[in-house]
Amino acid sequence: MSGELIIAVPSKGRLKEQVEAWLSDCGLDLAASGGARGYLASLKGLPGAQVRLLSASDIADALGVGEAHLGVTGEDLLRERGDLVSRVILLRPLGFGRADLVVAAPKSWLDVDTMADLEEVAHDYLARTGRRMRVATKYLAQTRAFFARHGVADYRITESGGATEGAPASGAAELVVDITTTGATLAANGLKVLSDGLILRSQAHLAASLKAAWSAEQLAVAERLLRMVEARAAALTSATLIWPASGDAAEAKVVDALVADGAVRRPHGLLIATARAADAAAALTAAGLGPVTVAQPDFVFDLGCAAIATLRDRVI
Repeated sequence: MSGELIIAVPSKGRLKEQVEAWLSDCGLDLAASGGARGYLASLKGLPGAQVRLLSASDIADALGVGEAHLGVTGEDLLRERGDLVSRVILLRPLGFGRADLVVAAPKSWLDVDTMADLEEVAHDYLARTGRRMRVATKYLAQTRAFFARHGVADYRITESGGATEGAPASGAAELVVDITTTGATLAANGLKVLSDGLILRSQAHLAASLKAAWSAEQLAVAERLLRMVEARAAALTSATLIWPASGDAAEAKVVDALVADGAVRRPHGLLIATARAADAAAALTAAGLGPVTVAQPDFVFDLGCAAIATLRDRVI
């Protein structure tokens, strides 16, 4: 591995577009090497980093074996690779790439709505046919763990290599465990999600590898990235309030009250949660202070950075 910080991001599809937009919003534009079809890139504003463009599943593999330091991929894929805690750190959920991993049964199974119902049907199916009920899925580890938690044992997994939702209709399986965003594709294939059949609410995460070799230089580049990411996330939920300072006791009283309620003093004003900005401005004007200007900052860099502190604790 080179001395650069290796960051893996999706190489295609909607997730690639969302990751690029997120990075750009954080002030880190992705620049592909070797043209649009290249598999290497760099981040403008982050020297010392190399970006590798991989499939979402390959990113999960690369983080799991230490071939990349940081990566963006779905939580479902990261958890499917085995013991998450020993392999990766989930540093930040990104709010996109959302999908649910669910258990779905044929709509025609009118008496099956829960995993407990499924356990009974699986037992009866084995007694009647001499065969275990088949579950089509790409998510073997999470399926086994979820079924075990619900006491379902009389089944066998059929590993899906294609469109999982079509397995029951084709006769390849009786049930499916699959990822879905709206449930429309499952419904179109005559399937229903069990009422307690949600295995995971997944979304894209920025994750760090615990298997990679981390140098001090790579950690320093990661810190710059994580500070920019956290500063941008903080700015999106923060507002600054500025007003002509009077310096009198009335001003001190209202400002002290706002700080006690969570606002943070800034030069010539306050930093406050966006949702509370209007109430804070009203309190200031009621005290005769104003006009009050409310603006959203681009970045809010705090002294500490929780993500890099967590990373350093685990890899040093």
